[in-house]
Amino acid sequence: MSSPATINRVVVVVPAHNEEDLLHDCLSSVLTAAGNTTRSVEVTVVLDACTDATARRVPLGVDVISCAFASVGAARREGFARYGNESAVDSAQTWFASTDADSRVPPNWLEQQLDFGDRGVDCYLGTVTPDDFTAWAPDVEQRYLDGYSQEEGHGHIHGANLGMRAATYHAVGGFAPLAHGEDVDLVSRARALGARVVASAYAPVVTSTRAQGRAAHGFAAHLRALAVPATAERPA
Repeated sequence: MSSPATINRVVVVVPAHNEEDLLHDCLSSVLTAAGNTTRSVEVTVVLDACTDATARRVPLGVDVISCAFASVGAARREGFARYGNESAVDSAQTWFASTDADSRVPPNWLEQQLDFGDRGVDCYLGTVTPDDFTAWAPDVEQRYLDGYSQEEGHGHIHGANLGMRAATYHAVGGFAPLAHGEDVDLVSRARALGARVVASAYAPVVTSTRAQGRAAHGFAAHLRALAVPATAERPA
């Protein structure tokens, strides 16, 4: 059995739609994580149909793509599309990482993914930690915790904490231009291809608990559902 290709480059894509209040902290955390690895790291923000000052929150050294999809799946796809013409060797040695503009990654975020990637993992699924429940009814936090696993082998899929070998990403056709569920769809296709997928809780991403998110069926919608127990669904 051949050894997995050594990963020497990382590409991080962050879609952002009117995230002027949260993008700075997100990118600061991503750049900190990038500084904690010896691999080459490229960070791209995809400004999707922004009408606020989101663009001004992007620091020097971070690439910017502007589009008007108003679709998180299409924005993620656009961000990784520029890396679609690589050789087979480059794709095998490149790791794609995804997070969201309303989230903050931990300092070990990339190293955690790359540790698995160096051992032959094709897709990494991480967990998320809500940042603050003070704006919600007291029982919403408990309902969330009751339905969420912060353990190895968990069953969650979040675009805010997802990584994939570029070769695998290209083999399955990348993110579909979906308004929601693009992360679950991508991982489903990777699994169908026979990719080696690992689910880990060692590097959780802190994500916003705002009531009105940017995706109609995203994390904010799940929290709103938890406020009405009869309609609550577990997060992907």
